Amino acid sequence: MNIKEKHKIRNIEPEFGKNLYSVRESYWIFYKGIRTMKYMFEAKRKKELSPKFIERIMLAVTEVNGCEICSYAHTKRALESGMSNEEIKNMLSGIIDDVPTNEVAAVLFAQHYADTRGNPTSESWQRIVDIYGISKANGILGSIRSIMIGNAYGIAWSSFFNRLRSRPDQRSSLLYEVSMMLGIILTPISIIHALISDLFRIPIIN
Repeated sequence: MNIKEKHKIRNIEPEFGKNLYSVRESYWIFYKGIRTMKYMFEAKRKKELSPKFIERIMLAVTEVNGCEICSYAHTKRALESGMSNEEIKNMLSGIIDDVPTNEVAAVLFAQHYADTRGNPTSESWQRIVDIYGISKANGILGSIRSIMIGNAYGIAWSSFFNRLRSRPDQRSSLLYEVSMMLGIILTPISIIHALISDLFRIPIIN
């Protein structure tokens, strides 16, 4: 499947979803990630998700969001998990031909999740639950939301350091980068918010 076909299936324009996340969006990305990250670790411990599976999901999300620093970090982790250079290169180019058949639905959902800026359709989520079962589906969601945290903040940091090297990200501005860095002070509030939501059993996805 080439990148043009992939975007046709996702029913979006190729650049949609690559706009920078606002401080407000980043707060909710962090909140959702904190609430579901544990399911990724649990699924990995129960061997429902292999390291390769998790890295494919994370590379798929990173490709949509266009995070340079995350691409570098997860390329290294993907290689360590046993993925080939060619598959990693394809994933970061939006080509999923090398993805095992039983993982394709999860990878496409990961792309959809990032495309919709963390607001997937209820039908797409239900399909993941139907295919993989609730435990594995929650692990997939936890993997997606974990890398969404990295992408949201990683893009700002990447843009800032590239600016210092006279290679500014055309999507970004110095004001945006500084506001995102300062926005990190909201993370303790987000963690408390997540813990309270767990305490009151608020659904992890609507």
